[in-house]
Amino acid sequence: MAQPLFQSSSLSCSDFSKNSSKSSIIFGSQLRSPTMEKTQLRTLDSVKTKSTVRLKAVMESPGLTQEIVENEPKVGGVTNEAANHFTELKHRFLGFKKDKYLSNLERYQQLSEAQYPKFMVIACADSRVCPSSVLGFQPGEAFVIRNVANLVPPHENGPTETNAALEFAVNSLEVENLLVVGHSCCGGIKALMSLQDEVISSFIRSWVVVGSAAKSKTKAAASNLNFDQQCKHCEKESINRSLMNLLSYPWIEERVVRGKLSIHGGYYDFIDCTFEKWTLDYKGTTMHGDSECSIKNREFWT
Repeated sequence: MAQPLFQSSSLSCSDFSKNSSKSSIIFGSQLRSPTMEKTQLRTLDSVKTKSTVRLKAVMESPGLTQEIVENEPKVGGVTNEAANHFTELKHRFLGFKKDKYLSNLERYQQLSEAQYPKFMVIACADSRVCPSSVLGFQPGEAFVIRNVANLVPPHENGPTETNAALEFAVNSLEVENLLVVGHSCCGGIKALMSLQDEVISSFIRSWVVVGSAAKSKTKAAASNLNFDQQCKHCEKESINRSLMNLLSYPWIEERVVRGKLSIHGGYYDFIDCTFEKWTLDYKGTTMHGDSECSIKNREFWT
């Protein structure tokens, strides 16, 4: 039996967007116009730049970690700042190698030969919603594709990175679960809900229009709500549109009908750290257009 997906909520993302009146917010950051900062460079003909490569064994273990040290001219302090970032990443990597890789060497050697993930996850590219961190996926457990607003385009839209990943995960890896994960305060959904009728050349616009059906459904069902609440409604509605779009791929629908593949939706609210999960209830009747999405096994993790 179909269950209602949306419940009214007073939660909004207004606190995340008060300072965004004159610039679009995407992934929690302002989109800046493509202007270039002028940097003055002084050329010293008498100085020649030399690059050296230093190999260092980090620990006595299978394999060596190679450290590449390049002496490059510093430009405006940017090189130093970037070096600091990568120094932190190096420490994290070496910590991973010591605490996880070497401690589970047999497991990682198995993964070097083949992968058998049970999940294919379509998640947003937002830096705050990494599915491996939020849901605890370990290496080899989930094949993941991330895009703006975690959208799945319908089959008739043609090839994209998302459906290429789907094809590999379903037909080659034979995953058992497809999980589309949306989230609160989604900049991609905000961009979708803010689209006007005039055509503006933009990569973001050209992509988020994939969610136009979710936007229309939201406008019809939540016209009495304020903009933030409409965006929250659309964040969930777009997940269901994506679940239905998944069924437009014949090789996905065929495996769902045979019981070899299940399709799930998930919604991560990082404001209060809750997760909502549901499963598409599909009986083999093709869904088109504005068809309602029937769900089952709905859960709230709080």
